[in-house]
Amino acid sequence: MEKKHTYNRRNCFSGLLFGFGLAAFVDEAVFHQLLHWHHFYDLSSTSWGLISDGFFHAFSWFATVGGLFLLADLRRRKQMIPKLWWGMVLLGSGIFQVYDGVIQHKVMRLHQIRYGVDNLLYYDFVWNGAGAVLLILGVLLVWLSRRKKHAQ
Repeated sequence: MEKKHTYNRRNCFSGLLFGFGLAAFVDEAVFHQLLHWHHFYDLSSTSWGLISDGFFHAFSWFATVGGLFLLADLRRRKQMIPKLWWGMVLLGSGIFQVYDGVIQHKVMRLHQIRYGVDNLLYYDFVWNGAGAVLLILGVLLVWLSRRKKHAQ
């Protein structure tokens, strides 16, 4: 029989992977495809931007499906810890959002959240603020899941 902390780690990894992939998928579908605000890589031609979007989309699907396969295994073994898993989903989504907004948008300058606007400050504030809210909610849920376990 496997140790309980192994299942805790699997819950964490599954939720984190799914959350990261889900946030990347939503970013790709909404901001890249539907709104046409940017591509994953905007420092070259539109063709390269579309190719980079394809790789980014594939990555998001691999992460999302991988997280769900791990979740299915946890559920089959009756070892899913819902509050911990959902907390990690929120953490994974928040990590993606803040990483994308700070590192990819500002540090690496791969793309901006939107082009053709006079002031990006509002877009950046909402983008990174949403990521911060996801991080805070994720930490809260993970903390509550740990607290309940220690109270028993």
